[in-house]
Amino acid sequence: MKNALKKWDSKSGFLTLPKIGVALLLFVVVLSCKKYSETEEATAEMTETAASADNVSSSAAVENKNSDRKFIRTADAKFKVKNVAQSTYAIENATTKFGGFVTYTNLQSSVSEKFDTKISQDSTLETTRYKVENNITIRVPNTQLDTVIKTIAKQIDFLDYRVIKADDVSLQLLSNQLAQNRSKNYENRLEKAIDEKGRKLKEINPAEENLNNQKENNDNKKLENLALNDKVNFSTISLYIYQPETTRLEMVVNQADISAYRPHIGIQILDGLRTGWYMLEAIIGFIVQLWSLILIAFVGYFVYKKYWKQSIKVS
Repeated sequence: MKNALKKWDSKSGFLTLPKIGVALLLFVVVLSCKKYSETEEATAEMTETAASADNVSSSAAVENKNSDRKFIRTADAKFKVKNVAQSTYAIENATTKFGGFVTYTNLQSSVSEKFDTKISQDSTLETTRYKVENNITIRVPNTQLDTVIKTIAKQIDFLDYRVIKADDVSLQLLSNQLAQNRSKNYENRLEKAIDEKGRKLKEINPAEENLNNQKENNDNKKLENLALNDKVNFSTISLYIYQPETTRLEMVVNQADISAYRPHIGIQILDGLRTGWYMLEAIIGFIVQLWSLILIAFVGYFVYKKYWKQSIKVS
């Protein structure tokens, strides 16, 4: 059999494979290389897909650090979680960890159905179907918005929707600043005119009133810019989270039906005889306690019958 598989080369002195064997060997090597290449491509594709999915979750929150624009970023999301309470704690901890704070949270249970099933004379099975939900509003630093969104995404079991908005308020901030400067300049001119003008009451009062209005407008623009800058620096995230409907079973004592606790008729008869005997004993005891009065009455009756009646007959 060895002679069939191998062939002796008289010139080189080495064993060589037949042509068919060489062809099969090359085919196996090429096929293995092709499968390995396909496996590498599939792995790379899966890695790229996972990375792109991770980027999609927060790409709308990324800002160019060299940009002069000012954005107010807000995010709204609704999603299902496995446990609302645990997810709430995780979101609150993540908010604090990245320098934010919670402005509103409303964790509550909504009962959808509740009914009782009588199991025995003294036990009732109380069935409650309810849904736990929470509305959360948090504010986080604008630079940490994408990180916080990625952290919150770990709690998602099913995503209903996610909306991220970025409103450019650069021009509005500039407009308020320019209006504030104009108001400040006019305010300074009014103050100077009032100081240089005579102290005539009729002329000063309208000017002072106009000056107060300008100061008020200036303050309003300043406060408006402060509010806008606060919204720019801290993004607002509004979340609505919920969990699947839960069923709660609880065995409770049936206090409404007291007939099951009534004793049997035989027990009632025995209790009646026992109670009557106790009453008789009480009466006898009470009479015994009055023995002195009974003795006095008996002696008095005896004296009356023996002596009082004889004195009446003699007389």
